[in-house]
Amino acid sequence: MEKMLHSAPIQATLPDCFIFPADKRPPATAAAASLPIIDLSRSRDEVRRAILDAGKEIGFFQVVNHGVSKQAMQDMEDVCREFFRLPAAEKAGLYSEDTHKATRIYSSTMFETGGERYWRDCLRLACSFPAGDSAMDWPEKPRRLREVVERFTVQTRGMGMEILRLLCEGLGLRHDYLEGDISGGDVVLHVNHYPPCPDPSTTLGLPPHCDRNLLTLLLPSMVPGLEVAYKGDWIKVQPAPDAFVVNFGCQLEVVTNGLLKSIEHRVVTNLGVARTTVATFIMPTTDCLIGPAGEFLSEENPPCYRTLTFGEFKRIYSVVKLGSSLNLTTNLKNVQKEI
Repeated sequence: MEKMLHSAPIQATLPDCFIFPADKRPPATAAAASLPIIDLSRSRDEVRRAILDAGKEIGFFQVVNHGVSKQAMQDMEDVCREFFRLPAAEKAGLYSEDTHKATRIYSSTMFETGGERYWRDCLRLACSFPAGDSAMDWPEKPRRLREVVERFTVQTRGMGMEILRLLCEGLGLRHDYLEGDISGGDVVLHVNHYPPCPDPSTTLGLPPHCDRNLLTLLLPSMVPGLEVAYKGDWIKVQPAPDAFVVNFGCQLEVVTNGLLKSIEHRVVTNLGVARTTVATFIMPTTDCLIGPAGEFLSEENPPCYRTLTFGEFKRIYSVVKLGSSLNLTTNLKNVQKEI
């Protein structure tokens, strides 16, 4: 637990291990942008067109009237902040650097980054569907955490599955193409906590990366911090009230043979205010074999990606050096060539 940022004394200067070379640091300014906001209560035709348009243009969008209750969202935000305010001794048993543990608390990042650390603490939780015993090793405190997280996860996953059905309809796939094993793995939650940082200009909260999963749903906090790669630059996301930020994972890029892209994003830090977010990842099962769907293939459009199990993909992607992605050159096709 001594490595956890939020439990350490407030520091006046940034430790050297968090300081990046000048060419990898956040720019002095980033363009602010409001991602497309899609009202899921609109007509089905309108919503699926909007999702595809936003997905193809920027790869990120926000959704409102999404079916996750305001109470579930508020309770989740509150209980996560409560967790990080607990005394260090009450969280110490959860600390682990073992990336195979389903439930753990850790600091920095799971990506290989070349040595620098990132200004972020994370509580990782996994929830199996249909309901199983995954919650048994969740934290016992705050006392209401398990109840709140279970309710939030069920509602958030339901929203995600509806977005996937809309995508299938818009792409000309059968409506349940993205159901079953490809979305049937554990739902993984990352509760990301970014404490106030003494020098946000020289470090990052998360490195530039693309998500390895199928679909990501972010409860973003109204404190800005998320930045998205767009047309060779970074744009700072302005969260909308009561909205989730949605982005496509690498597996959707593979299934659509590159029609939809998993877009790089990163997190910058904040000088004066802590920021806590909840990322919900809809995951394939480990043994699920994933490759381009036949509907996207032809003589003129051959497969651009190899067919791999999700477990194989994760093994390769977790060890890819991210130096190139700091210059916005991450390319999933090139990643697969390293196998």
